[in-house]
Parts: sequence; structure tokens; C-alpha cells
Amino acid sequence: MGKGKNQHVVTHPEGWAIKGEGNEKATKVVETQKEAIKIAIEIAKNQEAEMLIHGRNGQIRERNSYGNDPFPPEG
Repeated sequence: MGKGKNQHVVTHPEGWAIKGEGNEKATKVVETQKEAIKIAIEIAKNQEAEMLIHGRNGQIRERNSYGNDPFPPEG
């Protein structure tokens, strides 16, 4: 498990929001999903957490892990 909070990219009335897992308030709100993903990746990298992208329907459509994968891979 990573050290920081997983970052979620979710829809928002004003565009797209980046929210730390369990947070009520958005960390940041931007106009485009692309911009939100870019910011969420930076935060997730800094916190060694996961970044999860939600589609307009709220379902998780993609997830990426930053900093908590063993390298080289075990096995």
C-alpha cells in the first residue's frame, strides 16, 4: 500500500475534480479531464499512491499506481 491518499479524478459541476480518497472537498477543480489527470498523476507520484480515473458515469475506468510497486518485480 502506498504512503499517501489515492487520488481520484471525478466529474464536477464545473468540470473535473481531483479528490484525495476519503476527502469531502476536491483538492482542485479544472475544466478538462485531461488536465485533472495530469494533476492527479503528479499528486499520486508525490504521495506514492494510486490515481484512479472515473468516467462520467462514476465507474472507475482506469487506475495507475505510483511508487508502491516492487522494482524489479518479484517472481
